[in-house]
Amino acid sequence: MALFTDTSTVTHGIQLAVAPVFLLTAVAGMIGAVAGRLARIIDRGRTLDEKLRINAEPALAQHWIMELAALRRRGLLANTTIGLLTLCAFVIGLTIVLLFLGETTEFKIDHYAIYGFLAGVLCFMAALGCFFAETLLAARVLKFRQLGDD
Repeated sequence: MALFTDTSTVTHGIQLAVAPVFLLTAVAGMIGAVAGRLARIIDRGRTLDEKLRINAEPALAQHWIMELAALRRRGLLANTTIGLLTLCAFVIGLTIVLLFLGETTEFKIDHYAIYGFLAGVLCFMAALGCFFAETLLAARVLKFRQLGDD
């Protein structure tokens, strides 16, 4: 494995690797946002579970059980989103390594970098789909009182 240490070659390798880093920044931000949502889902689920143990009124209990079921689905979607984002970050990180090695060594691995980047983008898109589904589910369980309904 010959390593090219020419300054222009290394600089070009770094420039190639910078574009995927922006995607990593977006992924990190999304993981933080989804993790926050997941924490709220877990907190609400624990609150409802405690209410179910304390209050046995059938009408309220049925409502809380339905809400817990929706929270379980939301939690699954949030966990799936985080998993896809983590996989995306791993694949993009691998792509950065491949781009840099392809530029600074004699290995011909550019086509692997292309597939890696595409796989990362597909994981990101799938994560966005799961995130969208989770937000739709969250909005569906909201019941706001209309103004003037006193």
